[in-house]
Amino acid sequence: MGRVTERRRVVRIRNGGAGVRPDTLVAEEPLEIRLNGKPLAITMRTPGDDFALAVGFLVSEGVLGAASDVQAVTYCEGATEDGSNTYNVVNVQLAAGVPVPDITLERNVYTTSSCGLCGKASLDAVRTATRFPGIAADPVRVPAEVLCAMPDRLRAAQKVFDRTGGLHAAGLFTAQGELLDLREDVGRHNAVDKIVGRAYQAGRLPLTGAVLLVSGRASFELVQKAVMAGIPVLAAVSAPSSLAVDLALDAGMTLVGFLRGPDMNIYAGEERITL
Repeated sequence: MGRVTERRRVVRIRNGGAGVRPDTLVAEEPLEIRLNGKPLAITMRTPGDDFALAVGFLVSEGVLGAASDVQAVTYCEGATEDGSNTYNVVNVQLAAGVPVPDITLERNVYTTSSCGLCGKASLDAVRTATRFPGIAADPVRVPAEVLCAMPDRLRAAQKVFDRTGGLHAAGLFTAQGELLDLREDVGRHNAVDKIVGRAYQAGRLPLTGAVLLVSGRASFELVQKAVMAGIPVLAAVSAPSSLAVDLALDAGMTLVGFLRGPDMNIYAGEERITL
């Protein structure tokens, strides 16, 4: 498998002086996701937790719900001309009897920060596809002071970020502020897929009562992934998009942005955040 970090030569200039030294960079490699042997999507990711990333991606697309839906997840050999295994192609084989949906993704070249849909069609698609539509009824309450402490806890747990400074993170918390899981990746959507995929593998979906915290902004895609996993609270350290807010309101999710220190903006589901 690929390494999470790599060393590269760098010319470092400090205070007008130059010197040559090695630097640690986060690794980035393509991962092709196949469903029943057929190519589905390619995402640029940090190697590691590839099986979780693949099944998490399929959860977010409405393909998987119960852990029994998957027969096997494997790396594909023969991905190169000499037949060697690059560990950059993963096949998810559905269990017998699980229907293969007609997936019309606009991501069969590269995944991006957009879902390939827009506006009302996007909201309708998520509402139709989700296996866990009970987010609006989730009674979880999160004290504001607990939520405000989560970014520091997430940052303190980012081991690879400390070495590279080049990774996004997604953290899964309880309403009491306990960090349940943390994944890092060059793509924040990949980090979320890894979180969701690990929960799927452990049979813990839907993630009722959970809080998902992401570094950076809250795009429509991240809200979509949280909705598909049954997560009632999503918080980000930066801004949400307008469509992300629309989806959160439509799904009954709590969406928090600009979570920095004691401050935050609550864009949807403010009743879950207690002062």
